[in-house]
Amino acid sequence: MNEIRADIPVLGMKCQKCVAKLTAALTALAGVESVEVSLDERRARVLYDPSSLDRYALADAIRQAGFTVPDGEPDAPLPESPDVVATPLPEDAERARLTLSLGGMTCANCAATIEKGIARMAGVASATVNFAAEKLTVEYDGSSLAVDDIRSAVENLGYRAWRGDAVDRQDDARTQLYWLIVSALLTAPIMPLMWWMPFGEGTGLVNGLLATMVQFSAGLIFYRGAYKSLRNRSANMDVLVALGITAAYGYSVLAQFNLFGVSGPVFFETSAMLITFIRFGKWLEARARGKASQALKKLLHLQADQAVLVVDGVEQEVPASRVKPGDTVLVRPGEKIPVDGEVIEGQSAVDEAMVTGESVPVEKEPGQTVTGATINLTGRLLVRATRVGEATVLAQIVRMVEEAQTEKAPIQRLADAVSNVFVPVVVAIAVATFFAWYLAADAGFLFAFKMAIAVLVIACPCALGLATPTAIMVGSAVGLSAGILFKRAPVLEHISRLQVLLLDKTGTLTRGEFTVTDLVSVTPDGETDLLRLAAAVEVASTHPLARAVVRRAAEAGIELPAVSEASETSGFGLSSVADGKTVLAGSQRLMEQQRIAVGDLQRRCDDLVSQGKSLVFVATDGQLLGVLALADTLKDYVPETIQRIRALGIQTVMVTGDRLAAARTIAAEAGIEEVEAEVLPGDKQQVVRRYQQQGLFVGMVGDGINDAPALAAADIGIAIGSGSDVAKETGDLILVKGDIRDVERGIRLGRKTLSKIKQNLFWAFFYNVVGIPVAAGLLYPAFGIALKPEYAGLAMAFSSVSVVTNSLLLNRFKVKG
Repeated sequence: MNEIRADIPVLGMKCQKCVAKLTAALTALAGVESVEVSLDERRARVLYDPSSLDRYALADAIRQAGFTVPDGEPDAPLPESPDVVATPLPEDAERARLTLSLGGMTCANCAATIEKGIARMAGVASATVNFAAEKLTVEYDGSSLAVDDIRSAVENLGYRAWRGDAVDRQDDARTQLYWLIVSALLTAPIMPLMWWMPFGEGTGLVNGLLATMVQFSAGLIFYRGAYKSLRNRSANMDVLVALGITAAYGYSVLAQFNLFGVSGPVFFETSAMLITFIRFGKWLEARARGKASQALKKLLHLQADQAVLVVDGVEQEVPASRVKPGDTVLVRPGEKIPVDGEVIEGQSAVDEAMVTGESVPVEKEPGQTVTGATINLTGRLLVRATRVGEATVLAQIVRMVEEAQTEKAPIQRLADAVSNVFVPVVVAIAVATFFAWYLAADAGFLFAFKMAIAVLVIACPCALGLATPTAIMVGSAVGLSAGILFKRAPVLEHISRLQVLLLDKTGTLTRGEFTVTDLVSVTPDGETDLLRLAAAVEVASTHPLARAVVRRAAEAGIELPAVSEASETSGFGLSSVADGKTVLAGSQRLMEQQRIAVGDLQRRCDDLVSQGKSLVFVATDGQLLGVLALADTLKDYVPETIQRIRALGIQTVMVTGDRLAAARTIAAEAGIEEVEAEVLPGDKQQVVRRYQQQGLFVGMVGDGINDAPALAAADIGIAIGSGSDVAKETGDLILVKGDIRDVERGIRLGRKTLSKIKQNLFWAFFYNVVGIPVAAGLLYPAFGIALKPEYAGLAMAFSSVSVVTNSLLLNRFKVKG
């Protein structure tokens, strides 16, 4: 076999999870011998058999995994991608990442213009614009480019860029409403003046004056947008609107004054109503998009502005930004905790609903951690700051959700590809419509002219541009409010493809601590005495089984007798004197060593062992008193959650280091179909890959830190987190509350979000595919239906509104359903 080594630059990788995902995608290809992916170098080195596949197949696999392959490699051409491409950075580059808020965009083509313009800059590795969130994310060489260089480049393209929050949608909506009122007040008199002529021949001039005021006040924004777009050698929605309103207004002016031989009826109302209706749609769209971004905005406002700093016993109120790690802050009842920290004095109940979504307050005492922006309810707390500013849990969550919302989902590529050619195609259709009616159908100039205008203004690339990002924005916000964090936009799309879900046992399905499940006494009604003596002996031990026995006695309110002469036999158990008797507590080997017969309990003991339970034997003065069985019990709601996951058509598999018999018992109790038993912690990653090699789309649920390699290898890694440091979690999906039910909820939310995206794209395409032919007069010959340009503009405005509104319906998703 003559293998060939391909060295392919890859854009879009952000973490080791991306590396593992791309490695798995390339390794799965038939003919690939080895794969090496470097995050630092942003490259994939693949050794493959050219008789089985080629570089085109490798590039396609990389794109299908959710990453970008630049065009124009020096050693081989690659197929074109609808993504914006840029030059890979040199190995010694100082890699940096920047997010800027944008202003001045009016449609998806504006976003594409900015992407292309920034991606062409030397030193830029990738540029992505999220139209719905109005954000630009750039990966670049910090040693050769400054932030001001990138900001200036955006401004040179005709748009605004700044660091910080995007424009408040409420302010944007107010601005749109102002211009809507202006255009409506000026347009309203035009309609009656078309038939009622109070000024005689001068009435037409009054109409023309009103239309002119609308055209160059409320309509000026479309000319500015069209100018910026054409200057950048692209065409956006503003070009179509500007062409439409200019054609209607310009013809009416020429006809009003009989200029250049043009005469006939005027229709000033068309251009004025067009602008008014489109302004109406823009106002509704701004309001709807404002609602879509509300969740993240509310989270940002949760942060405390002030803190009470305690220095040498003196309290001083300072801005929260001045608190540093190690400082001591005072939090009074009813106040927000300003930083992440550790309680050093005081006791209180804290409302952590902001982080966990749970309304039940959590008791805090010295030594326990607290999270910034949570609310201290009842007591006075002194807290030592451990994380402040951008390092706090709240800041991490906000940053994670923002990144997910600004990233493009793979399904958006189709819409981007269509948007790139949309406007030229529509202009061509409008020209063809005019000549078809005017020359071929002999319908008259005015009729053909209005049909062409209707085609120009009904076409809407905005709906295509908003279809995916608005759904991602709302879906991630719904998850955020429930403590379900999607780290990347593609996760919301890909989680719906899950076929197999691997679940780690300890800490995920089970509590991770032993519990006494059975008390088996030799004598009837001897369970209480059995537990009392066992706990009395086990108090001296730190073994997990011993602690569980003592805890069970404390929960039962049993008073323990005093013990003496306590001694431990390593690997066997303990002995001591209690109630004047010698008490032994330990393994069956301890009983055998002391020649204490188990007798009739042996069969029951064997049955308990087969269930995966650990046994503690208790004897007094050489006679067996009974046996305690302990097990790592399932968490609440596990069987219910597994049943719901299986109802979604997903195969469930438990992964554990336990013996097969014991593992099957726990799996059966949980309702899990298959078991991967006796798996060493380091081998979980291999289990994930084994299922992937079967062609299955695999999810892994586990601890975000301890199970990091397996979560990284899985197609979808789901981390059961504690909410303490979400940035360290490896998973694609982080369940902040640690609630197993959120696994199924996250999968359902992902499926619902993808469903909304598909609905949006369908209606955006359907609207244009149906609307443009209707505007061109397709129904006129058979039904006499002709769409006036002003109503075509209204339809265009509502197409964007309908897409955003449909995305907002995701807010009705019942997370706890």
